[in-house]
Amino acid sequence: MLIEFSVSNFRSFREKQTFSLVAAPRLKKKNCVFKVDVKGEKLPDLLKVAAIYGPNASGKSNLLDAMGVATMIARLSPTSEARKLPVSPFRFDANLSDQPSRFEYHFVQDRQRYQFELAVTQTRIVEERLIGYPSGVESLLYERIHGTSGETYKMGTALEGGDDLHNAWKNLTGPQVLFISQAVANSNENLMQLRAPFAWLKSGFFVMGDDMTSMAQELASLGTRHPIIGEMVAKYLQEIDVPVTNIVFENLSSANNLSKMGMLLSSTLSLADIESSEQTAKKNKTTLTHATALGEADFDFSEESKGTKNLMGFFVPWSSLPNDIVIVDELDSSLHPKIVAALIKKHLLAENVGQLIFTTHDTHLMDTKLLRRDQFWLTERDANGATRLRSIHDFDGRESEDIEKRYYEGRYRALPILRQG
Repeated sequence: MLIEFSVSNFRSFREKQTFSLVAAPRLKKKNCVFKVDVKGEKLPDLLKVAAIYGPNASGKSNLLDAMGVATMIARLSPTSEARKLPVSPFRFDANLSDQPSRFEYHFVQDRQRYQFELAVTQTRIVEERLIGYPSGVESLLYERIHGTSGETYKMGTALEGGDDLHNAWKNLTGPQVLFISQAVANSNENLMQLRAPFAWLKSGFFVMGDDMTSMAQELASLGTRHPIIGEMVAKYLQEIDVPVTNIVFENLSSANNLSKMGMLLSSTLSLADIESSEQTAKKNKTTLTHATALGEADFDFSEESKGTKNLMGFFVPWSSLPNDIVIVDELDSSLHPKIVAALIKKHLLAENVGQLIFTTHDTHLMDTKLLRRDQFWLTERDANGATRLRSIHDFDGRESEDIEKRYYEGRYRALPILRQG
């Protein structure tokens, strides 16, 4: 689970900005939070949902992309060929152009708290640091720093494996590969210490853009091999008032070699997985049966509205929400506000510990009957073009106040400035 995330010198982010899912004390709506089971320490409750608002080009999407950087790098395969790492510095400050982008993750995996710090340029990893908190006590596992004299490492006294193996891991780690990736890949089954934090870095986030059609196509590819998926998706659509009684996925070619259902439901699909399945999806046919008072009729997937297509695409991360962190850019894209609110409410009432983070322009969700003040976040750009990130809970106000009204009144700022004339 994500506790807190910080970013600096990445796209529109200049100075360090911190996004927190730690629940504020003394606020009500206990269904909006969950308790964290951590060995040897008591952590504050965490939020199940966070909504991010702000004008266009204020940095909302950049924040979500920043969260996914460690995952993208963790999934990279070692190669001798040069490639660009997925970062870009803040461009309005010349002093930062040759400085690394920095990311810091505080998270819980397998009942232990971790802190992972990463500094990256487009050409190499500059810093990498992992700290564990067994029984709540800070313990450095390893630290890697690239300086003018080359790369230096500091291994924590608690890091398993021994000096010889640690040196082997160092020698195998290239400039564009995480040390933890090589350590896990080159450990026997008895060395487990780094596996849990690496699993979180590699698969803990499920990041989606505002167009979920490609994910719906992936769903079609999987549905041809697992007919039960059609039943599951139809039931999911019925629960949010889409009158689909049945969905049939047909494979029009024998070239379907996908076997990713387990990966789908555990949110470990990579971009390469999705791209390969999209090619196969073109050979598939999806038929949806709609029911009305006059009877039923079949429709091809291509005839469906963008909203229905996006809802089908959202089923993929929705299936992962019981255990993972789902991040969606513009969750309200082509979806009715009441459907978005219903999905959020359904997640809040579910007995799971998944976390949903999304950007939106739908201010109808600024309803304190649904979410708490500490679940609303705002982005805005300052005079230097840099994104500032703040929680509405940072502003003075009552728990039951009309947040939407105060937002439009400019009490929280983060509104577009429209020029007249």
